[in-house]
Amino acid sequence: MNEKLKAIREQVKAEMEHIPRGGSAQNELRMIYWPLRMNSLGKKAKADETKEDILKRAIIEVKKTHSDFKPQYNEQFFKIESTIE
Repeated sequence: MNEKLKAIREQVKAEMEHIPRGGSAQNELRMIYWPLRMNSLGKKAKADETKEDILKRAIIEVKKTHSDFKPQYNEQFFKIESTIE
């Protein structure tokens, strides 16, 4: 594994510590966040997306199948307005 990929994985792994495990919808949030964030940091990334942008996208995806989903995440780490919750 090259060094850049290793650094990206470590960064996303550290971010994941701020999205706790939980019920099926919460775990789905984590499963969606990981690849979206990896892609947003990779060399083929199309735009500068922040961790907050990615979390918002992941929450929207989970809400498609779990409309009453209340995401759990560290609000000091992820600075997101509560409009999507």
